Amino acid sequence: MRRFPRTLLPTALALGLLLSQALPALACGSLVAPNGAVRLSRATTLVAWHNGIEHYMTAFTYQGDVSNLGWIVPLPAVPTKIEEGGAWTLQRLQRETHPLPREFSAAGAVNDAAASAEVLQQVQVEALDITVLRGSGQEVIEWCRQNNFVLDKETSAHLLRYAQGSPIFMAAKYNTERARARGQLVGDGAPVLITMPTKHLWVPLEVLALDNQPVKADLYLLTDTPVNTSDVGALVGQSPVGTQVPGAPGFTVAFQEQMNDSLYHDLATDRNGSWVPRDAWLTYLTLDSTEPQVTYDLGISSSGVIRLAPFGTRPDLVAEASHARSLPGWLPQLPLGTPQFVITLVLALAFAGGLGYLLWRGRRPLGPTSPGA
Repeated sequence: MRRFPRTLLPTALALGLLLSQALPALACGSLVAPNGAVRLSRATTLVAWHNGIEHYMTAFTYQGDVSNLGWIVPLPAVPTKIEEGGAWTLQRLQRETHPLPREFSAAGAVNDAAASAEVLQQVQVEALDITVLRGSGQEVIEWCRQNNFVLDKETSAHLLRYAQGSPIFMAAKYNTERARARGQLVGDGAPVLITMPTKHLWVPLEVLALDNQPVKADLYLLTDTPVNTSDVGALVGQSPVGTQVPGAPGFTVAFQEQMNDSLYHDLATDRNGSWVPRDAWLTYLTLDSTEPQVTYDLGISSSGVIRLAPFGTRPDLVAEASHARSLPGWLPQLPLGTPQFVITLVLALAFAGGLGYLLWRGRRPLGPTSPGA
């Protein structure tokens, strides 16, 4: 899903999680038009996990003139609900992390009569017609073709690979006529909130990588405990702010704090925001990378550590994935050059030096021996 179709019939296929909005808004995916005039602006996503439930709110901004837009993205589970996201939640999170100085209904818009994949849900969120599918990669490809999504070979290959991890996909079509009737302009849209039961927090990120374009995204996480980039940092409670996610150039933790009263009030009182946990931790990550380097999806381990795994890995396994090991498995896997690595190296050297000294002392004679003794 790194480069979804460049051409579409009535519907342009864009891979990513959802919609448009005037602020850098969320989308784990790309947006394309038949004439190539549409380009994805900086993506923004909110992902929250609490008691086995993941809330995924996403939208995207786009630039250009296009009459038909659409996209299809992988999901870790069948949603229990798809609805409008908060009217100001993404903007409020942006303000929190960049402080200034002191109804849905049945859509029926997609023809699934001859579809190979199973249609699980169809809903309408403002100007979006959304269909949730279940099927093998080939079945989803056939459904897309039968419903006017034009797929090239690379797009099909990415669908096949993602389907190895999860058979659930969401296809969305942007209804431009309905958007105009609502007074929405190019670049405007509705955030979508997806609620799903998941074992761990999971975010598809590889779908942001498109056609050698720079990959720029803002990712907000709400979790029960602080998130960290390493096991040592999580163990000692070290702040991850300013550290890079191992194995992901340009993917950095920029901000972290526990939910404060003002932020909680603003998020929980927004549209469909009653689910926001009061004692959550907010972590803000920025991704500024290149398309060839974003080949992974993200999970959070049970110890609160960010894990990356190749896209197509089963979502419930990403959170427990280990980083690539270049050292023996019994050694701690820490990114070179980080404070954790330096501390661990110093401690290891001190331990080795102390052990060597004790062995040396044990081999020395205790005192001079008298002749003939």
